[in-house]
Amino acid sequence: MGAVILREAPGENASQKQVLLVRRAQEPLKGEWSLPGGAVELGETLEQATCREVLEETGLVVETVDVVEAFDRISRDAEDRVRFHYVLVDFLCRVVGGSLACASDALEARWARDNELEDLTPLTVQVIRKALEMAS
Repeated sequence: MGAVILREAPGENASQKQVLLVRRAQEPLKGEWSLPGGAVELGETLEQATCREVLEETGLVVETVDVVEAFDRISRDAEDRVRFHYVLVDFLCRVVGGSLACASDALEARWARDNELEDLTPLTVQVIRKALEMAS
């Protein structure tokens, strides 16, 4: 699961929202910018896993607001064998505490505006734009 964490842009552009992005330290998407998130542990709800993963990756305490999107992500190798198959549920989240600080699963983190999403996969951009519409 993943977290679409939004905040008001600081300064003169306070009416615009920003989304939190992390550069992945682990597969899948190692080295790429993405939404914070990860795997559900045995006995966790999706919401609990989302909040735990965000805290572990970013140092932020969040609460889930709503489901933005649910989909499969299937990654294949050069011989067309399945490498990874994830069922992803992305939640719209809001920050309720903590301080932004990357942990072992994230190389870096940054807040990005809607026009600063060029380093993301098209599907991730689609999810973020849907969350921005939901939050309006």
